[in-house]
Amino acid sequence: MAHLSFPSPVGELTVTEQDGAIVSLDWGSKRGGAPNALLDQAKAQLDAYFSKKIKAFDLPLRPQVSGFQARVLRVMQEIPYGKTKSYGDLAAWIGSAPRAVGGACGANPIPIIIPCHRVIAKSGDLGGYSGQGGATTKRRLLVHEGADLGVLPLDQ
Repeated sequence: MAHLSFPSPVGELTVTEQDGAIVSLDWGSKRGGAPNALLDQAKAQLDAYFSKKIKAFDLPLRPQVSGFQARVLRVMQEIPYGKTKSYGDLAAWIGSAPRAVGGACGANPIPIIIPCHRVIAKSGDLGGYSGQGGATTKRRLLVHEGADLGVLPLDQ
């Protein structure tokens, strides 16, 4: 597996590629990366996302997850930039329970690119986020996208 680490507005990120597809995006830096064209493309798209030049990613993805988790991740990718859906919305789309969807969101190995930050509680609360900074980072990503967070308290 090859990986590339680089700074971003939400902290140091490391994107990992295996067999021609992105398999993970993690917070933090890893030494000894072996950049390649796909990793350079992923970094360029992430930079463009943070610069508001793109709203969607066009990368080959291969998250290493269960069948159920893969269904949840596919549905998450349908949530438009700047919009949110609830865990219950996603559960209804795939015929599951909101708590199971929340678990799959938390296990997303490719956050930001697969936008689990766009999934919130039905009440409007942000819910959790597995990335560095937790809900604060989730809020930053949603604000970056111009999502309507209503009257959600700033500390959520």
